[in-house]
Amino acid sequence: MPVLSPQLQQRLSTPLKIGSLEVKSRVLQSPLSGVTDLVFRRLVRRYAPDSMMYTEMVNAKGLCHLKTLPKIMEVDPNEKPISIQLFDCRPDFLGQAAQMAVEEGADTIDINMGCPVNKITKNGGGSSLLREPETAEAIVRAVVQAVPVPVTVKTRIGWTDQEINILEFAKRMEEAGAQMLTLHGRTRDQGYNGAARWEWIGQVKEILSIPVIANGDIFSVETAVRCLEMTGADGVMCSRGTLGYPFLVGEIDHFLKTGQQRQSPTAVERLECAKDHLQALWEYKGMRGIQQARKHLTWYAKGFAGAGELRNRLSRVETLIQGVELIEGMIALLNTASTTSVE
Repeated sequence: MPVLSPQLQQRLSTPLKIGSLEVKSRVLQSPLSGVTDLVFRRLVRRYAPDSMMYTEMVNAKGLCHLKTLPKIMEVDPNEKPISIQLFDCRPDFLGQAAQMAVEEGADTIDINMGCPVNKITKNGGGSSLLREPETAEAIVRAVVQAVPVPVTVKTRIGWTDQEINILEFAKRMEEAGAQMLTLHGRTRDQGYNGAARWEWIGQVKEILSIPVIANGDIFSVETAVRCLEMTGADGVMCSRGTLGYPFLVGEIDHFLKTGQQRQSPTAVERLECAKDHLQALWEYKGMRGIQQARKHLTWYAKGFAGAGELRNRLSRVETLIQGVELIEGMIALLNTASTTSVE
């Protein structure tokens, strides 16, 4: 079991302060495109009620011309704390979009300056802003002036290994008014390959007075503790580790608060959660929800006998009933196997 140093335990026992906002957890759920919708956030919050959640990233362009906000901006009035993440490269668009996000209920506005996907960066958004620090600074200043809630930034360490400029960039974000910085320890060029270079997060933490959140390769309680010890960061943000495993944020949060490790969910408990996820997506989005559920269901189906075949069948689910029957069938098999092994 991982062990927290006394110094780390003392520092992390206090709430996370993001400007005027106080958050009772040092573990955050990352915004993930196509993943962190209202349904997914509710599942994560089931196990981590105090943690900050983020919407999928929202394109600020043209929001002011819409009669209704896109569904990915929808937040439950009861889900607190919640941040709406925006992306674009135009300060005025982002300022207007931030005002709309606050009206929707956002407790903070997060600006995406880290997405490595080409369709985002080729239009000047995401991690391409690492190459345009003046524009990035203007964006933060514009959004800070536009809204009464804290403004935060999520970014990477640089564009390539030859263009790691995060120390200067992070300082500019703080000076522009950002109240927290989340740093993914990879360059844009790395995408999600190779190991996250947490040492850069530690260097950024040393030069900023605002909270610094570590992101990248947080897949377990053990990796979260190791990252926090290495970097001195003010918290961790979970991303890919929560795919098919919405328990992770709560497991890390529980350990940081108590020093005790929660028992990991069984395969049956994970499948019961998958069934809840499927049902909720159907109720929230109808057939579109079923289509989106396929990838989630395949992520849940791992680590037990028969998981490969189940994944294959879940990836082609066409109806709610079909999906539920497949999941319940596997649960029955696992329960039978468990009873037989005990006997």
